[in-house]
Amino acid sequence: MKHFRKHLIWILALPVACVALMGFKGDDRNFLMSKHLDIFHAVFRELDMMYVDTFDVAEVVNGGIHSMLSKLDPYTVYYPEEEDEDLQMMMTGKYAGVGAIIRYHKRHDRVVIVEPYEGMPALSAGLRAGDVLLSIDGDDLKGLPVDKVSEKLRGESGTTLVVKALREGVADSILELKLTRANIALPAVPYYSLLADGTGYIILDSFTENCARDVRLALIDLKNQGAQRLVLDLRGNGGGSLSEAVDIVGLFVPKGTMVVYTKGKVAQSSQSFKTRREPLDLTMPLVVLVDGQSASASEIVAGAIQDLDRGVIMGQRTFGKGLVQSVRELPYNSSLKLTTSKYYTPSGRCVQKIDYFGGKSADTTATAKKIFYTRVGREVEEAGGIAPDVAIEAERLPNLLYYLASSEELFDFATEYVRLHPTIAPVDEFVVSDSLYEAFKAAVKASDFTYDRGSEKALKALEEMAEFEGYKENASEEFAALRKKLSHDIEHDFVYFDQKIRELLADELMVRYYYQRGGIVQAMKSDSVLVRARQLLADKAGYDAKLKP
Repeated sequence: MKHFRKHLIWILALPVACVALMGFKGDDRNFLMSKHLDIFHAVFRELDMMYVDTFDVAEVVNGGIHSMLSKLDPYTVYYPEEEDEDLQMMMTGKYAGVGAIIRYHKRHDRVVIVEPYEGMPALSAGLRAGDVLLSIDGDDLKGLPVDKVSEKLRGESGTTLVVKALREGVADSILELKLTRANIALPAVPYYSLLADGTGYIILDSFTENCARDVRLALIDLKNQGAQRLVLDLRGNGGGSLSEAVDIVGLFVPKGTMVVYTKGKVAQSSQSFKTRREPLDLTMPLVVLVDGQSASASEIVAGAIQDLDRGVIMGQRTFGKGLVQSVRELPYNSSLKLTTSKYYTPSGRCVQKIDYFGGKSADTTATAKKIFYTRVGREVEEAGGIAPDVAIEAERLPNLLYYLASSEELFDFATEYVRLHPTIAPVDEFVVSDSLYEAFKAAVKASDFTYDRGSEKALKALEEMAEFEGYKENASEEFAALRKKLSHDIEHDFVYFDQKIRELLADELMVRYYYQRGGIVQAMKSDSVLVRARQLLADKAGYDAKLKP
């Protein structure tokens, strides 16, 4: 009746023709949908009947679907039945396989083991970092890319596979190992510990199934050990489950506290999410570390902790993903991961940075920043992502470090070092000696290692512009001198970046001997942001000041 009266008022107030057009707005959309679906079906029918060659039906249709979704946001993705395993792994962090990180090795033209996970089939069967995969179940792997080898390694839990691998050494040996695939659950909390100053430290890598339980257990253990304050590290955490994020916030705020709410097109997409359990600690000083890769669920946690004045956010502005996805089941066991709403922090902020409306990406940080207020009245911005309470500029690593980190020179040097040194000092005691550093430098110099230098690129661009504007000829001597000074000089670079290269080498070796935990502990030694967090927590007055208007 109310709907009828509304239209009656319009009829009395406006020309009948105008009302008729408005009344058919919904019908027009339905007509357009039907029209274009008919056209799509007709195009496909003509292709099937008349196209000169026979084509792959699934490939063509899937291509059409992916093209359609590309006009929306990048998080709305179609998963055909054969990709369901990828979807489940993304949602749960679990998959069935052998449990190892692999990479392509150019010199061997094969995939090699980079890091076997502790307690998983690859390591239990005897595979080690540096082993070159030759075949799986008799299939030669030469030239196969990483994704194809990964497909062969994965499978149903309990199934077996036979792997042949080359282990280089004084006498190269061919290993033939039988592995039994198992469910691989990537740990959401790969590390936590009580630091020397009484600070508890928890790293949360992802918001997968049961991660809130893992954080809860870690926090209980830390409190039992005597933790007086806490650092929760969300750096590099790309997010995941919204409900897990709510439960993690619930560890620190009263039961029934609203953590996040969503707004969508349909009623079920607009919800308010409150904490469901009694908290573990309402008063323990808390610092949450974030960076530009902290996204989605990480931003829910950081945004809620900030808005509720429960802790201090430290680091760099977060990624800015405020879109919520739901998985919708489709015919024939296919699925659609679909963006259904945007999420908002308790103060009312939406942290979404990019506006994908109409298939165009626009940075919302370019628009005027909107100001909101935390529970105690602190100003917080809505400008894409969560701006930290304590901003720390991201460290700028030189190109050399990026190229070395992914180089075969570093990988092969570590492999040979481990072969020659079965044991090594514990992580807390290990240091890269001068002799070890010189050996690594010699290995790099003896190889054909090269990398792009920013200064060389800039000089080349300057020369091209000078030539275009007619100045290069007069400055040819100066350009030649600069080119000589800016050319590759490994000896100079290893001196100039001595400390950073030592840290990189130590990290590679610690992962080889002590796996993921070893790499984390080694990285903590030079983690300046963690040092800043511990200093703030130790300064009660400074910490309290950050949480006041």
